[in-house]
Amino acid sequence: MAAGHALRPPVQRGQLTPGSSPRLAAPLDGIAERLGHRFGDPKLLRQALTHRSMVSGAKRQRRAGEGYERLEFLGDRVLALVVADMIYHTFPAEDEGALAKRIAVLVSRGTLAQVARDFDLGRFVMLSKGEDDSGGRTNENLLADSCEAVIGALYLDGGLAPAADFIRKHWSPLIGASGDPPRDAKTALQEWAQGARLPLPVYRVVKAEGPPHDAMFDVEVSVADRPPAAGRGRSKRAAETAAASVMLSLLGTENV
Repeated sequence: MAAGHALRPPVQRGQLTPGSSPRLAAPLDGIAERLGHRFGDPKLLRQALTHRSMVSGAKRQRRAGEGYERLEFLGDRVLALVVADMIYHTFPAEDEGALAKRIAVLVSRGTLAQVARDFDLGRFVMLSKGEDDSGGRTNENLLADSCEAVIGALYLDGGLAPAADFIRKHWSPLIGASGDPPRDAKTALQEWAQGARLPLPVYRVVKAEGPPHDAMFDVEVSVADRPPAAGRGRSKRAAETAAASVMLSLLGTENV
């Protein structure tokens, strides 16, 4: 990405100080090395690795900056910008519709979780004992959220350059391995239903929670008499797409 894209200047980078946080010294050093960035403000990395289960109840309202949600919000936007730039230049002959299909997959929770697993991010996330015991470190949504938060922390600490470097390193192989633009799961499910001479899929919002700028939706999709499938996303469209993807998987038609 051209230097002109830098949205904020990098801060002065300092030294990691293991002695300043004995509980987190090893994880911070380990993940910083994997990220290839020396944080000038290690607190940003700590925040990116702090799951909401560590800040609960009434304290959560007073300590909103201690969990990774705000960094996740920022990292999501940074990721979309960098990936959009990458595919724009990688596929110069494709129109905006094809590019939109590509970016939807590349910034999806499944892809984020895959990237997080590739560099063992789950091992470094701070969880409550209950969340840890219930398998939080391998939970796809948790891994995806944490990965976005780490991208947000990289951006705040050093500007766009370190965040873009991280994204290019982990997303370039995924872009390079892609062939034709992927088909949207909702479109694929609709075509499957039409091919089977069934009514079109019906989507229903089961739950919506969170503030308007950071809402989370749970959606169910049903097709004829098949058991419904559920999906979650930060918009109704994203949740519907996730539900359609699950339904296709249940139907054994992931590649239709």
